[in-house]
Amino acid sequence: MTLPTGNKKVLFIINKYSGTGYNPSVEGRLLSFCEEVGLEAHLEFTKDRGHATRLASQASQEKKFEVVFAMGGDGTVNEVARGVVNTQQIMGIIPKGSGNGLARHLGIPLDFKKCLQYIASSHVIAMDSFTVNNHLSINVSGFGFDGHIAGLFGKNGKRGLANYTRLVIQEFMKYAEFGGEINIDGSSIYENTFVIALANSSQFGNNARIAPSASVCDGELDISLVKKVPFIKAPAFAYRMFTGTLGQSNFVKLIKGREIGLRFSNPVAYHVDGEAMQPESQFTIKINPGSIRLLIPPGLIKKI
Repeated sequence: MTLPTGNKKVLFIINKYSGTGYNPSVEGRLLSFCEEVGLEAHLEFTKDRGHATRLASQASQEKKFEVVFAMGGDGTVNEVARGVVNTQQIMGIIPKGSGNGLARHLGIPLDFKKCLQYIASSHVIAMDSFTVNNHLSINVSGFGFDGHIAGLFGKNGKRGLANYTRLVIQEFMKYAEFGGEINIDGSSIYENTFVIALANSSQFGNNARIAPSASVCDGELDISLVKKVPFIKAPAFAYRMFTGTLGQSNFVKLIKGREIGLRFSNPVAYHVDGEAMQPESQFTIKINPGSIRLLIPPGLIKKI
């Protein structure tokens, strides 16, 4: 790894319970690899919700570590980002979740051994983030059906794509479109939608690309306005999502913007980077360009 200041200390903030659970051998492999490449590794394990943010914030204030790594799923990555946003602290990601949306978009290897190699040869970028009613988001936040599913998924206790898909099929026919005013950079429209996705990166996770042309470095959000798809056409719609051709669907409008306001007559379910939030009826969303210093694999700077 090319470290800008020559500091060899790195911190790994680890969520043992992300994804399929904790493998004790990972700790030893991580320490051994860092020793081989001349890094002084420090490990911290999260104990409760918000702990990763506290650890990352402390690290960014003390300036002891060149890089603070989030090792876990999208929720852990979001928590660490909250602790380093708008600072000079460099952040890295070791994906260990069920979806790993941001890591997939950035091209960070999901295989642990390959991911260690990424640690050793990375570049630093200035990544955008955004806020949804002052909640930090770095990947994708959604309103409507996906917010509803995020709430059920969080309560269900079972992770993984199979369980998520089961919930989507189970709830699809029950959930109706909802109307609302959408203001994008000062221009307002009224739309009936099934899902409104605000995307910094291109995908929710598992390569489900809700915003195929999104970039984490362009200073803009990609807004996907999705109509309810007839059930018989749902497989074709899913195919487009997983092949990155959603923009060709008649059920989707793709728009870019920097400041977005949403107003609904009734509270709407929503999520921030996959974490279900309490339903609300009004939202203010703002982009924060270049607010997170992030490690990415070499050769991808122009592709993200």
